[in-house]
Amino acid sequence: MTHLTSRLERLFAAVLLLLICSWHAGAHAVVDGVTGTTFNFTARADYVSTGDGESLLAWGYANDDSTGIMQYPGPTLIVNQGDTVTINLRNELPVPVSIVFPGQQGVTATAGSPGLLTTEVPPDNGLSVVSYTFTATHAGTYLYYSGTRPELQAEMGLLGAIVVRPATANQAYAHAATSYDHEYLFLLTEMDPVIHNLVDTGLIDLVDNTTARPVLWFINGRNAPDTLADAYVPWLPTQPYNSLPRMHPGERILMRVANAGRDLHPFHHHGNNATVIARDGRLLESAPGAGPDLGVSDFTIKTVPGQTYDALFEWTGKGLNWDIYGHQPGDPMEPNEYAADHGKPFPVVLPNQSDLTFGGFYSGSPFLGQFGALPPGQGGLNLNAGYFHMWHSHTEVELTSNDIFPGGMMTMVIIEPHGVPIP
Repeated sequence: MTHLTSRLERLFAAVLLLLICSWHAGAHAVVDGVTGTTFNFTARADYVSTGDGESLLAWGYANDDSTGIMQYPGPTLIVNQGDTVTINLRNELPVPVSIVFPGQQGVTATAGSPGLLTTEVPPDNGLSVVSYTFTATHAGTYLYYSGTRPELQAEMGLLGAIVVRPATANQAYAHAATSYDHEYLFLLTEMDPVIHNLVDTGLIDLVDNTTARPVLWFINGRNAPDTLADAYVPWLPTQPYNSLPRMHPGERILMRVANAGRDLHPFHHHGNNATVIARDGRLLESAPGAGPDLGVSDFTIKTVPGQTYDALFEWTGKGLNWDIYGHQPGDPMEPNEYAADHGKPFPVVLPNQSDLTFGGFYSGSPFLGQFGALPPGQGGLNLNAGYFHMWHSHTEVELTSNDIFPGGMMTMVIIEPHGVPIP
């Protein structure tokens, strides 16, 4: 068992190294998605890969203007505030489907058949088209999902996110206090494989949502460690989006957090508090133009099903009680680097190296951007000597994929040294 465990640990480390090399080649500091004002979707079925090695049938919205491959989640729509947005939807699934747009005002739909919540597209192998149109009046982060049996169809994967940008670049809203350096989307969902297998075998009538028991948890349609892989990797064709935030000390990340599932997911971000500045696309301000003066600072965002949150996260090293940058007395301070303990000795006496265990993300040095000696076979996953902090669901079972750890709703934030490019 010891040899097997050792081989599994080495295999997991090798997988992580492959993923890390992937994101160094092309990770993005902006939200991945599609831009424009008119989008052509088709609801299709395909399979998604899960962290426990399974392949599950899923339903999703395919972007017919690019690959036409069903994807989970659906394409993230990135539009400008004030745009008139149109989504043309076809349907190749065996059941009627639709789209609803919470938070968007004046949604209209043409053709199709009336449904309980909105106009639906019949199951006619893509012959009919329903056009949904709305004006993106308010900036912010929003969800969209099927309004036809959403308890089943959202579970199956018919959902996605919308980012509405204000006129000023690098702001979440029309106020300077919402400015940011990098932005990332964290779309949280879950799956019950029993439901997906019933649908896959033609037993959809046996689906009982009152007994649903999710055992798979996702960020942007992936379980860890796939969350760390680059966006659009070829081995995950139906799961194109990753979730690997990166930043330099002193910069500000805009976290766009959205819960498209049925369960509450407390999203915990190690390293520092984040300040929630908006909920459901509405700035937390006491009066128009005041800015996010009602923002809430916390170490966990309690994401309620169906809600979205915009939060600002910063990291400087302040309060760690040592100069994390490893300056020597007389060295000039680099911009944005907090080092009140500049030149002071490291505040602990480290034990002998032979008495320590080193994680794969440790650079061998306590200082940002610096490497140190490591025993053979230790480390190797931290290519820039950055700081890694885990971001994950604080419901800890959700750190697994069907009871297999590590997996589930987990990723990392990487504090990169100045000089390391973040595209």
